[in-house]
Amino acid sequence: MIGKIERVPLREVWRHEAFDFTQWLQDNIDVLNNVIDLNLSNPEREQAAGSFSIDIVAEDDAGNPVIIENQLEKSDHDHLGKILTYLVAMGAKSAIWIVSNPRPEHIAAISWLNESSAANFYLLKIEAIKIENSPPAPLLTVIVGPSEEGKEVGKAKKEIAERYIIREKFWTQLLDLAKQKTKLHSNISPTQHNWLGTSAGKQGLGYNYVLRKDSAQVELYIDRGKGKDSENKAIFEKIHANKEKIEKDFGEPLEWERLEGKRACRISKRINIGGYRDPEENWPNIHEAMVDAMIRLEKSMKSHVAKLNI
Repeated sequence: MIGKIERVPLREVWRHEAFDFTQWLQDNIDVLNNVIDLNLSNPEREQAAGSFSIDIVAEDDAGNPVIIENQLEKSDHDHLGKILTYLVAMGAKSAIWIVSNPRPEHIAAISWLNESSAANFYLLKIEAIKIENSPPAPLLTVIVGPSEEGKEVGKAKKEIAERYIIREKFWTQLLDLAKQKTKLHSNISPTQHNWLGTSAGKQGLGYNYVLRKDSAQVELYIDRGKGKDSENKAIFEKIHANKEKIEKDFGEPLEWERLEGKRACRISKRINIGGYRDPEENWPNIHEAMVDAMIRLEKSMKSHVAKLNI
């Protein structure tokens, strides 16, 4: 015969959160150890953290403090704030939040903290169950916990955010220099993307700066829009017919990229002296090379672009 699990209201088992549930958890810390990847010991109740009082402070195997905050209700912002406060105040590396009803926004917040923080956060759901006439028993379920995959995701997100910030700073300095030498990009604002550009005077043609980790590029980019593949290729061929003259005016060879199988085309010059990952003190040399190449590219292309009947 198989019994049927029944949920028991938590307040019928632990009438008072602090006096009953927290005391029970201190006396039965192994119940918590059975569901998380920590081995907690020496749990102590009502530890002071400034003017606050932490439900339980335990220790992990390395002797580091672990914060435990209990809430026999739906999770709320107040308890989330307390957990972060306690974690900092105690210098803890792990925090456990036990609730009866984890709200989606707090699940997302704990997941984000695990990705973006050096500390480990656990969000657990507590239920009380019984089988027929058995005594009630606790059921702890891990809703969110730390993982190596989560930390890697957080590291990747941080690197992407840093990349955006670095690129915007790089573009700001480049545009400051460019505006002293040419009006071509004078109305363009810095961006966090890997390129910025301005119109070449014809719809779908633009003079772009392109930035990579270890190199940069200037280009005339040809893209008249969706369904204009053949038109883009025709424009490219008209300009390419003047390749010898254009490269002579530019002062060195260019990359003529018809980009077979793609909608757009480009005519570019790669600059291999560095990119945005170079030390900032090296950026001025990269900026000088990019602006110089852009000025020469526009001058060599200008009359040929103007003659296009588009």
